[in-house]
Amino acid sequence: MHKLVVLYPEPVDREHFREYYVNTHLPLVARIPGVLAYRYSFEVQAPRGESPYFAVFEADFADLESYRAGMSTPEAAAVVADVPNYATGGSLTLTYSTKD
Repeated sequence: MHKLVVLYPEPVDREHFREYYVNTHLPLVARIPGVLAYRYSFEVQAPRGESPYFAVFEADFADLESYRAGMSTPEAAAVVADVPNYATGGSLTLTYSTKD
């Protein structure tokens, strides 16, 4: 399994982020070939103190090759290009393969 994780710091407008993310951005994500499942949360917590992140997104791909293939498509390019439309606080993207 290969994972894609995106962490979003606090945006300028939380309500705009939520509305745009759910109604516009996630439908674009659903079009990326190879995405097996995805999930998100606007309730990011830290073990101690306040979390530096407002939202988190995670997507599953079968393996690294599927991830690379999916992310090299026009659909994925559209998703990446859309991020500045709602993530005014920026974003941090991580990918990794998991071991069972």
